[in-house]
Amino acid sequence: METGNKNKRLKFKLLRNKYFIASVLFLAWVVFFDENSVVSHLENKRRLNELVHQKEYYKERIKEDQQKLEDLNAGESELEKFAREQYYMSKPDEDLFIVVEEN
Repeated sequence: METGNKNKRLKFKLLRNKYFIASVLFLAWVVFFDENSVVSHLENKRRLNELVHQKEYYKERIKEDQQKLEDLNAGESELEKFAREQYYMSKPDEDLFIVVEEN
């Protein structure tokens, strides 16, 4: 019984200790409420990873678009090929048939 009583006294002393209380409040403030809290750091890290992925995606898209632009500037035949494939354009005396593959 004495060990249980000792534990209760130790807990009571600990809860009455002003340094312990100040430390607990400080840690709670830093973890949850501060502008530079752990929670905001985790959120910022997640957002940074998301932005890095977006950056890579847009770099790839820029490369693809630059290649398309080079192809379009290569000559009139490339421009005509692009117009036919992307916009289904045809000459006035041609008929256009679109074949759709079903999976």
